[in-house]
Amino acid sequence: MATSLEDIISNELRINERIRVPEVRLVGPNGEQIGIVRLEQALQLAREHDLDLVEVAPGARPPVCKLMDYGKFKYENAQKARESRRNQSNTVIKEMKLRPKIDGHDYETKKGHVVRFLRGGDKVKITIMFRGREQSRPELGFNLLRRLAEDVSDDGVVEQSPKQEGRNMHMVLSPTRKKSDARADHEVERARKQAERQAEAAAEKAEEARLREASKKETKPKKKRGPADNMDPDIDV
Repeated sequence: MATSLEDIISNELRINERIRVPEVRLVGPNGEQIGIVRLEQALQLAREHDLDLVEVAPGARPPVCKLMDYGKFKYENAQKARESRRNQSNTVIKEMKLRPKIDGHDYETKKGHVVRFLRGGDKVKITIMFRGREQSRPELGFNLLRRLAEDVSDDGVVEQSPKQEGRNMHMVLSPTRKKSDARADHEVERARKQAERQAEAAAEKAEEARLREASKKETKPKKKRGPADNMDPDIDV
């Protein structure tokens, strides 16, 4: 199995003055082949470009060295490793159990759960449970799993094909989207719903304020009319 550059460098191979060979096969920072050069020349090129000389293949004759920003590379490599571990730890396998002769209503309900799991970025293990004489008809399980895989194909793909183990048959579905993407969409949807609730609350408050103002106008006492108010303004007193 070939060893990647990341795997080689993770072993803290020699860099710059720690390299103790007379000449090296030099690779440029963009992967270009410079050729076999004296170690002093390779170190000089590294200094001129403000880069490090890293021995990436010490077993070669002569050893292969590459010009790179070693500190930046180690940092980026560590970030990738942490992200990979985080993704692995976030991988959850849900399980959904079905009977080979499941009725239509139950099938739709369980299919809805499978779709919800997949859209959430989780894998789903589908288990068909056989009982009694059903074990002699494995095609019922195969057909049901194939139907389910087709029905949820927009959200998941078959990672592990149907396999029978004793009285049960299993299939694993993998989400078509990453869990991080699903989580981001969930956050967007949650923010949208929160904005809608805030807008509805603001509209309700505005309506309540309008009704209060209208009520105040209706209950405002009318000015009492005095004797002078009943006199004809054209009559001289």
